[in-house]
Amino acid sequence: MKILHTADWHIGKKLHKHDLSPDFDLFINWLCTTIEEHGVEVLLVSGDIFDLANPSSDARKQYYRALMQLKKLNCKLILTGGNHDSPAMLDAPKEILRELEMHVIGGLPPDLEEVIIPLKGKNGNVEIVIAALPFLRDADLRTAGDAITYEDRLEAIRKGIQNIFANSALLCKEKFPEIPAIAMGHLFAAGAETSESERDIQIGNQAAFNALQFGDYFNYIALGHIHKPQRVNAAVPAFYSGSPIPLSFSERKDEKRVLLINSEAGFIPESIPIPSSRRLLKLSGNLEELQLKLSGLENHGELDSLLEVILEEDTYDADKIFRFDELVSAFNTPGFEIVKHRTNFVQKLQGASELYQHTVKLEDLSPAEVFLELIKKQDYDKDTHTELIGAFNELLEQVQYNDNEESL
Repeated sequence: MKILHTADWHIGKKLHKHDLSPDFDLFINWLCTTIEEHGVEVLLVSGDIFDLANPSSDARKQYYRALMQLKKLNCKLILTGGNHDSPAMLDAPKEILRELEMHVIGGLPPDLEEVIIPLKGKNGNVEIVIAALPFLRDADLRTAGDAITYEDRLEAIRKGIQNIFANSALLCKEKFPEIPAIAMGHLFAAGAETSESERDIQIGNQAAFNALQFGDYFNYIALGHIHKPQRVNAAVPAFYSGSPIPLSFSERKDEKRVLLINSEAGFIPESIPIPSSRRLLKLSGNLEELQLKLSGLENHGELDSLLEVILEEDTYDADKIFRFDELVSAFNTPGFEIVKHRTNFVQKLQGASELYQHTVKLEDLSPAEVFLELIKKQDYDKDTHTELIGAFNELLEQVQYNDNEESL
């Protein structure tokens, strides 16, 4: 059986307010062609279907339009929720989608057997079984009594993830003995290389899961959450497919891909590169260098290239900041758009607070960065410092989750 693994679609994503919906449409068109060319029978999407828990009406239309394009190919679809997704929103139409051979697991169901999906081959026999595990939230992993100290909370999360994968493997073994099994997961594995666009999960990524704890039962583990494509160190083949389109400037050099598994040949996947439809460019230099770089741009993409422009000077100069802003405002080269610009001075001759206002925009700072800067000024011992960071990360995750749920 031929199975294609992708993840982290992030439908509705905006890169510094620039709409990436055309990028996703081009990816889906390419994906449909690829499925046909390779005779793919099953498509796995390992979480973060949407970029927001309460996606816009346009994002929802794009989602359902993509599903119907894929359905025409007679390809079974299995999609799981990620940390960006609302389980309730994804699960709402699952009964209808199931009739169309599309399985959606938005959140971990009360009965773990519901995530076990057998796939029949052309002969009518079960050939592969999928443990379609979505992003596992704290409520899925531990009770209030599990955690007293910060380290207890981290260990409870890791142990909870391990138990759910182990129990899923046991169900596969009991219900479908000697049938190859694939697990889907949406989590942060220890050692994985991240980009700027993933949101921290499970206490600010501090509860990183050791991939060896997946065990050795599953033949393949289809991971989502990390946008940079990579293999993780597990007892069985375990891969992040990565996001299909660049979602931040830190991903501009990544080769985006999907992973093709042919179960008859084994479970080491073939990497199929996704053609790039848009370039993300980061330009840096002093004022004169930036003027030359911006005037010499040549467009090679199907879509407009997006630019991050960084003014780098040795010493602070208010006049250069003004001229830099003028340069950015006047930029009007067809096929290019500046979506982010900032300044960086090597020798900070002004007071730190004054220079900070000029060089850093509030939208470029994460809440964690602001909090860390704040507690640097306090005389806390190491244990108190660690506990504060852990408590802040937990509160931040809960606030983000509650805001998304209330907006539905």
